[in-house]
Amino acid sequence: MKLRFVFAPISIFSAYVSAQDIPPARDTAFPGTMRLEVDARDTEQGIFRVQQSIPVSASGPMVLLFPEWLPGTHAARGQIEKVAGLIIKANGNSLEWRRDAQNVFAFHVDVPKGTRELDVRFQFLSATEPDQGRVVVSPEIINLQWHSVSLYPAGWFTRRIPIVASVTWPAGWKAATALRPASASGSTIQYQATDYETLVDSPVFAGKYSRTEQLGNNVTLSLFADEARYLAATQEQLAPHKKLVEQAIKLFGMVPFDHYDFLVGLTDQIGSIGLEHHRSSENVVNPEYFTDWASGPGRRNLLPHEFSHAWVGKYRRPAGQMVPDFRTPLVNDLLWAYEGQDQFWGYVLGARSGLFSKQETLDALASIAAAQDVRRARDWRDVEDTTRDPIISARRPKGWVSYQRSEDYYNEGLLIWLEIDATLRARTRGAKGMDDFAKAFFAGPNGKWDARGITFEEVASTLNGLSPFDWASLLKARLNGKAANAPLSGLTLGGYQLAYTNEPTPFFKDAEKRSGEVNLTYSLGMTVNKNGHLSTVLWDGPAFKAGLTTAAEIVAVNGKLFSEDALRNAVAQAEGGKDPIKLIVKIGKRVKEVAIEWAGGHRFPRLEKVGVGDGSLDKLLAPRD
Repeated sequence: MKLRFVFAPISIFSAYVSAQDIPPARDTAFPGTMRLEVDARDTEQGIFRVQQSIPVSASGPMVLLFPEWLPGTHAARGQIEKVAGLIIKANGNSLEWRRDAQNVFAFHVDVPKGTRELDVRFQFLSATEPDQGRVVVSPEIINLQWHSVSLYPAGWFTRRIPIVASVTWPAGWKAATALRPASASGSTIQYQATDYETLVDSPVFAGKYSRTEQLGNNVTLSLFADEARYLAATQEQLAPHKKLVEQAIKLFGMVPFDHYDFLVGLTDQIGSIGLEHHRSSENVVNPEYFTDWASGPGRRNLLPHEFSHAWVGKYRRPAGQMVPDFRTPLVNDLLWAYEGQDQFWGYVLGARSGLFSKQETLDALASIAAAQDVRRARDWRDVEDTTRDPIISARRPKGWVSYQRSEDYYNEGLLIWLEIDATLRARTRGAKGMDDFAKAFFAGPNGKWDARGITFEEVASTLNGLSPFDWASLLKARLNGKAANAPLSGLTLGGYQLAYTNEPTPFFKDAEKRSGEVNLTYSLGMTVNKNGHLSTVLWDGPAFKAGLTTAAEIVAVNGKLFSEDALRNAVAQAEGGKDPIKLIVKIGKRVKEVAIEWAGGHRFPRLEKVGVGDGSLDKLLAPRD
């Protein structure tokens, strides 16, 4: 029997629509202005209700995009899974839409003749538990990110798409953003017209309890808290925040914004964040940031890091991140010059401003250097390859981070820039340093925030202009080499050496307190939380050689029920001994005995001064007049 196959033509909306049908972004003006209205009053269920009008200039196929590749995250982090209830109408009639078969962030519609605009409605179902993503709504604070509550038309550079946005907030709340209000009616604020790229780069913090402080030079500190008492910042505590602004402007020599807003949540009710924008930053710190100021530096390094990003990563950004829209993949090759350099300046400005003391900064650098130095992954994976990590793992937990590496372009990048500073100072007898690099590399007009791309060649040539040297080879060796140890020359040339003692620094203790873990990385090769669960196991360390993994939970230590003190005491008592540390551990439904061979006692990193007088590192950390 002969079979007959009849093939019917398939319309664009029947089953399959392709990313090939998505028009590429063009650098031409979008015909019209989008209008966006967001209802953010649902603080109990965290549901944002969105209504958006999108002008159209012609009938036929059209593609609407949800932002996918998000600046600052270095990956495709748009939360498309939280978009629900999507309805698209034209002239009051619902249109059929189809999600693209290859790019799930794209929606295809067929625009009827005579349509002047599309009416788009949907809900963004923000996370209500951390396992769903970052929580951005609590009964007291909202962190609204425009990329989660809007669509945009494919075919145009996002900076060429005009938009007017408004938000209805809970009654009595105040809001802060780099955008400026155009009008207000009741609890609804309409913001001044802008372009879609700038809108996405201008998130909002809003809350029931807030406080605003002016830090000078058109920089505002906007605070939002879980309770009013957490807003009790003293003038002595605000002073280093003002000095941060002053020192940053002295360092870079120009200002790449017309105004800047620190958006700061003093909260543990919404998820932690530190995210840079050109004229603002999103910062979540512990609620007691001000009220428990004396207990340690805590997260006081966050604001220097994010503020530096206005210059490093926003004004000057890798050429591969100069993209036309949020569909185009970001190229992360130069993240060591973006995040690594910014990590460097964050700690420098933290020290110069007084948000971190000099000793706290030295202790932080010791912890960073030690953590990088024990990464056995450096045997097979170079630093530059870690610039792919935001895409590869998206900060998901890793079982063997010391053998996998993570986003090491941050902290190993810091060490590389520290070496560059020390090398410049040594070669020029102290006449040049990274301050001179900053003024040359970031030179530009004040008050403008047009981004400029950077290349490896420009970094090397700028350094060469300060001191003739084969900087390209040095950078390539540090970025692409497989050295057994971390690049610590910046410390040794700077007058310090990494050492280990049996007493932790105050910074190390504070970090343990904030993490809720016992950090035995440099002795037993593991970290353990307060319940005895292993958080990390150092590759080839004593715990690793004993067969432990992060699936293990310690039940007993040397015959005693687990406690933090019992574990710490066992390590201390093992110094110079011959007997192993004996653990009983639970792994799933099994219980077994484990013997860890270790006789070295406690080992904690710190920096020790080498030589007399101020070295180049001391001079680097000193505030500028």
